[in-house]
Amino acid sequence: MLQIQTGQFRRKLKKKKGVQRIGSMGEANTSSVDDDLLLKNFYAEVSEVERDNEVARILSCFKLNAFEYLNLPFDSSPEDVKKQYRKLSLLVHPDKCKHPQAKEAFSALAKAQQLLLDPQEREYLVNQINAAREELRAKRKKQLKKDTASKLKSLVDEGKYEQEYEKSEDFQHKLKLKVRELLTDQEWRRRKMQMRISEEEGRLKKDEEESKEMWKRKREHEEQWEGTRENRVSSWRDFMKGGKKVKKGEIRPPKLKTEDPNKSYVQRPVKRG
Repeated sequence: MLQIQTGQFRRKLKKKKGVQRIGSMGEANTSSVDDDLLLKNFYAEVSEVERDNEVARILSCFKLNAFEYLNLPFDSSPEDVKKQYRKLSLLVHPDKCKHPQAKEAFSALAKAQQLLLDPQEREYLVNQINAAREELRAKRKKQLKKDTASKLKSLVDEGKYEQEYEKSEDFQHKLKLKVRELLTDQEWRRRKMQMRISEEEGRLKKDEEESKEMWKRKREHEEQWEGTRENRVSSWRDFMKGGKKVKKGEIRPPKLKTEDPNKSYVQRPVKRG
């Protein structure tokens, strides 16, 4: 639909230019129009249906693949990314699009461009795409071993047969699905690792808090013990000065006589009759 409208717009533009040249051959400067202005005017004529459809497409994209947001092939260059972003951002800009989620779609495009222009993020994504492509190639190689005709054709064409196949819609669709699978698997592993790290950090934090609480109780006990030191010392001194008082009616135990080590006999108790 967008391509049809583009063709119609170009034909109208050419017709308009022809009329201007016929009507005013001497005014060549007025017939030249700035490309950016033409592009903006064109998108101003695009129906709200086209804008709404583009917003819906962006919001339905696989969230881990920035190429899908910008609707670009996997081998697109950074310049292609910038051009496509400018094109789509004009289409879904919140100031021009009345869709309630236009702002969300616009932000998704901006984030996708940021990721694809970041060297590290782009390298990670390209590595996953290459891994997916290699898996599909290995799978197809096994299939060709079973299919003799395809194998012979592949050998005769010296790789051109495989190159043409990888350009086909069937291969590109399979590649897109395989990339989604690998990115999902990597994201799940990343989240599991993050969960383990969070759990370990939580355990270490809990141990640290328990250790702090233990030392806090120990310090409070020592301070309390030190605070009662004077009372304990005073009580002990009073006890040593006054001796142990015998209560009235209390029977004291008999005192044991110690033997004189200088005497050669043992003192025995005397019997009284």
